Amino acid sequence: MSRIGKAPIEIPAGVTVKVDNNTITVKGPKGELSQTINPDLTVTIEDGLLTVSRPSDDREHRAQHGLYRALIHNMVVGVSTGYRKEMELVGVGYRANATGQVLELSLGYSHAIYIKLPPEIKVETKSERNKNPLIILESDDKQLLGQVCAKIRSLRKPEPYKGKGIKFVGEIIRRKSGKSASAK
Repeated sequence: MSRIGKAPIEIPAGVTVKVDNNTITVKGPKGELSQTINPDLTVTIEDGLLTVSRPSDDREHRAQHGLYRALIHNMVVGVSTGYRKEMELVGVGYRANATGQVLELSLGYSHAIYIKLPPEIKVETKSERNKNPLIILESDDKQLLGQVCAKIRSLRKPEPYKGKGIKFVGEIIRRKSGKSASAK
């Protein structure tokens, strides 16, 4: 069996999981999420534990067993505690400003970049003196949060020579040395 797929998911207090045919709906204090799964897989809930099982050891069933178990686990964690990502803008003159669901970024281009964020994501920006500006994103949907972070990061990826760009807090950028003087 899949090591990830056979691990049971503990359902915390305040979270309800409903299974209708091949749609799983998870509701908790942070929100509500639903996911359609492969109809071949069976989901059972007993004593506050959710388990996903597969009908056979086919390659496709094995792959989907772990996948859907991980997706359901991410939904349960998302509606109970939520997810949070912090991004740092490294560079002279790089700024971020959030007004409502619109994020304004100044990244050294000739114009400002405006990004309209989905309503499921809460955004906050911090700008302190002598520190890099921060963008803090929170959501109950891990997939959506990762997608939005990837989109923001793609606007100015960290480059290896000076380390300038948008990076996650705590991320280590592999640095390269620049041109070295030729020895004669």
